[in-house]
Amino acid sequence: MPDKLLPFYREELTKAKQSQSSDNAKSWRHLERAHILGQPYPIQHTYVHWQMLKFGIRVKSAKEILGQLPRLAVGGVKSFVGVIPTGNTGGANVAALQPMPIPADMQIIIATNSYE
Repeated sequence: MPDKLLPFYREELTKAKQSQSSDNAKSWRHLERAHILGQPYPIQHTYVHWQMLKFGIRVKSAKEILGQLPRLAVGGVKSFVGVIPTGNTGGANVAALQPMPIPADMQIIIATNSYE
């Protein structure tokens, strides 16, 4: 992940953690945003799926737990070979290969910080 993009990715993960005890929906939204930012990069992509799996365990969601296991196993590999559905939010509530629109604010972050 480019150094300029890393702080935005980390900020989303931090916000997800900060809100996990008070607002599950908000915490999940930040994990989805971290997924969008980290998806092209194998390590960051895999790490977000690990965090999503832990979220599923914490909220006792069998659907999320079962949905994250294959994503955790192959997400980083797909990033490595460049086969990712752009904008996909990474949760079990969406098809793993479904491209999705990237929110406007994130488009700006990605466009201005993805290159060294």
